[in-house]
Amino acid sequence: MFKKFGNYCKVCYDELAHKTTWPTRGKLTHNAMVVLSASLIIALVVFAMDSVFSFVMSVVYPN
Repeated sequence: MFKKFGNYCKVCYDELAHKTTWPTRGKLTHNAMVVLSASLIIALVVFAMDSVFSFVMSVVYPN
């Protein structure tokens, strides 16, 4: 059992160290900015929809 686990760890290390292609710093920064921008846009759309629905509900059901 321990031999299997040790072999598994060696295979995982070999995969990560020698076979995986890691992104460059520039590519990683660009992708992070794309995700940040998309998240901000989605948050603004949700905020706008919430504001509109809140206004409509306050007109339909006044206090």
